[in-house]
Amino acid sequence: MSTPDTLEKQIESTNDGEQLESWVVVVYDNDHNTTDEVVMILMISTHCTLEEAEIEMWEVHHLGKSVVHHGGKDECDEVAAVIRQIGIQVEVVSE
Repeated sequence: MSTPDTLEKQIESTNDGEQLESWVVVVYDNDHNTTDEVVMILMISTHCTLEEAEIEMWEVHHLGKSVVHHGGKDECDEVAAVIRQIGIQVEVVSE
């Protein structure tokens, strides 16, 4: 069994067996967006529940950043583009 320490990259399999890298969207804290704005944009961009958006917003606010979405590169790029629309620093990185 692999552990997080031994995995360099998490790999997902598509239905046809092709291997794809897993990507994440990371949101960073700032001083100009309200907590309500962050919760709303997370719900819009990731289609998550209010509860999940509030947890992620809490992590951003208290820890300085949070992974808010996992998926393929194109999907994560789309999510990040929506979040950036309100001035939040966000990046898409390979997991």
